[in-house]
Amino acid sequence: MKILLLFLIVPLFCCNHTYGQPTSIDKNKVMDYFQNQQFEEAINYVLPALSVDTLNIALLGYAGYANYMNDHPADAEKYYLKILGIDSNYISAIQYVAVINKNQNTAKAIQFTRRLITLQPGKAIHYRSMGELFKRMNRTDSAYIYYSEAYNLSPADNKNAVGFADVLIDEQKYKRADSIIRLRLLEDSLDIPLLKLCIRSAYATDTYQNALQAGERLIRLNEPSLTPMTQLFLCYYNLKLYTDCIRVCDYLILNSYLTENVLYYQAKCWAKLKDFNKSNGLLKTCVRLAISKDAEMYYYNIALNWEALKQYKKAINNYDTAYYLFKNPVMNYNSGRISEVNLKNLSLAEKYYVEYLSKANPTETDEKIAYKYLKTRWGKKRTISPVKK
Repeated sequence: MKILLLFLIVPLFCCNHTYGQPTSIDKNKVMDYFQNQQFEEAINYVLPALSVDTLNIALLGYAGYANYMNDHPADAEKYYLKILGIDSNYISAIQYVAVINKNQNTAKAIQFTRRLITLQPGKAIHYRSMGELFKRMNRTDSAYIYYSEAYNLSPADNKNAVGFADVLIDEQKYKRADSIIRLRLLEDSLDIPLLKLCIRSAYATDTYQNALQAGERLIRLNEPSLTPMTQLFLCYYNLKLYTDCIRVCDYLILNSYLTENVLYYQAKCWAKLKDFNKSNGLLKTCVRLAISKDAEMYYYNIALNWEALKQYKKAINNYDTAYYLFKNPVMNYNSGRISEVNLKNLSLAEKYYVEYLSKANPTETDEKIAYKYLKTRWGKKRTISPVKK
C-alpha cells in the first residue's frame, strides 16, 4: 500500500501557490531523500524549516509523508490534519488520513472517505475504498452499494470488478458475479484476483468444471494460494478426476502447504485409485499432523507419573503411545529400562533395547553413555524380533 501512496504525495509537493513554496530548503534534496528511502534524514531536514514556517503546506506534506513512510502514522496524521486546518478540502491530505486510519480506526477512515466522495463524486477509487471499509466491518449491504457504484463508474478497472464480484459472491448473487468475472477475464485472462474469484464462485455453486481452467492458469502463474488451490483440488475430487486432484495437492506440498486437508484428500484419491498402501501412508502422516508435537511431552510425563506410582505397565503403555506417534527412540529406551529394572522381564527389555539401538542417534552426553552401554550388552543379541508397532 505504501508504494501506491507514493503517487499521493505529488499533489502535496505541487502545492497551491496560495500557501507558498518553502524557500529555506532544497526541494530536490528532499526528493533525493525520498527516492533513497532516507525518511529519517528527510524529517530532520524539513523540521527546522517547518518550525519557522508552520503554515506551509508543502513542508507539512513533506513531514507527513516522511513520517508515514517511516512507520510513524500518528505523527504523519498530525501533519496532514494541520494541512486540513489550513485547507479543509485538500484532497491528498484527506486521502492520507483515511488510509492511516484504515486499520486502526475504521469509523474515522469512513468519515474521511465520505469527504472524498463529496469532493470528487465521479472518482471510482473513493467508492471502492468505502466498499473495502464496510466489507472489513462485515457490513456487506453497505459494501455492495459502494462497490456497485465504483464498478458502474469504471467497469474496465479490474480492481472495481474484483471488489464488486467478491461482494456479489458474499451475497450469493453468483450469476451477476460470474458475468462480471467472465467479462473481465476476456480482457485480461491472467488477472490473479479474478481467477481466484472464478474458482470461488464455481466451488460455491457446485459448478466444478468452471473452476478448472482458472485453477490451471493460477498454477501456470505459480500462484499457490491455499484457499483457491484447495477449492480447485476439491473440484477435481468431486468430478472424480483423482489424478488431477493428487497433482494439485502435490503442487501445494511443493509450495510448503503440508496440511492435513491436502494429505487427507490425496489419501482419499489413492484409495479411489486402489492404491491402499499409499493411502494408508498418507493417512498416518495426517494422524501425526493432527496431534500436537507437545503431545509427546504430555505422554512422556504421564509415563513418568505412572513410574512414580510403580504402575510400570501403564508407564510403558504411555511410552509406547509417544513412540508410535512421534517415533522418538528414547521412548523405547525408557520402556526397556522399566522392563529390565522394574519388571525383571529381560526378554521384553531386549525387544525395546534392540528397537532403540536400531533407531537412536544420541547427541546428549547422558544418552551417549547409555547408548554405548546398551550397544555393548544388547547390540549383538538378535534372537528376538524388535517390538512391533
